[in-house]
Amino acid sequence: MFGFTIVENLQKINEDIEKHELKYHNKRVLVSKEFTFDAAHHLHCYEGKCKNLHGHTYQVVFGVSGYTDEIGLVIDFGDIKQIWKEQIEIHLDHRYLNEMLPKMNTTAENMVVWIYEKMHTALKGKREDFRVEFVKLYETPTSYAEVRREWMEHE
Repeated sequence: MFGFTIVENLQKINEDIEKHELKYHNKRVLVSKEFTFDAAHHLHCYEGKCKNLHGHTYQVVFGVSGYTDEIGLVIDFGDIKQIWKEQIEIHLDHRYLNEMLPKMNTTAENMVVWIYEKMHTALKGKREDFRVEFVKLYETPTSYAEVRREWMEHE
């Protein structure tokens, strides 16, 4: 069996650890956050079931990199969530995508680039070292489109 202990002496800042010790390294680190949304769409110029109006529970995965700050964080996960909620999800969740997004065929391939661009623009205003490294958009649990920073910058 495992032995469990109760922490009796909770580490305290400026007693057990100093503020200058909170940052462990100066390396770039990738953090990732996932979200889901439900939406309806249909595809134009497509011969198959997806030409009809239908819906998905999409999953979005963001990979954001940067250098750790003075307390050892790249970006607070809550900040990524706030950008998602206020600037991206409002256009997607429980929406008819053909109506909400710019004029495009609402394929996962087109949508993932739009989502990348929205997150990239939002992060540019926060800190210079932030980079969106990738975005994955799952249309089903086994099918997704992905875009990566290097592809977006070199195209």
